[in-house]
Amino acid sequence: MNPSAAVLLCLVLLSLSGTQGIPLARTVRCTCIDFHEQPLRPRAIGKLEIIPASLSCPHVEIIATMKKNNEKRCLNPESEAIKSLLKAVSQRRSKRAP
Repeated sequence: MNPSAAVLLCLVLLSLSGTQGIPLARTVRCTCIDFHEQPLRPRAIGKLEIIPASLSCPHVEIIATMKKNNEKRCLNPESEAIKSLLKAVSQRRSKRAP
């Protein structure tokens, strides 16, 4: 084998190994773009989803689905009203569980 071809082959293999594992898209994919700041009644919520921070979205997301119209609302996890809502919902669930 020609020495220059061997060097070229080594350079190609080294460059390919360096690109492995790089994500194709470096965009942040959060579900929540805008937050609903107003307090909600726990009884008006049909479903409450808490999505932890991940590589695709660095923020904790709280999504409330309303019973009345199945509207989904993103709640601000840093808001005091939302923190008290989460506390009330967890207390209500702990009372319901045997």
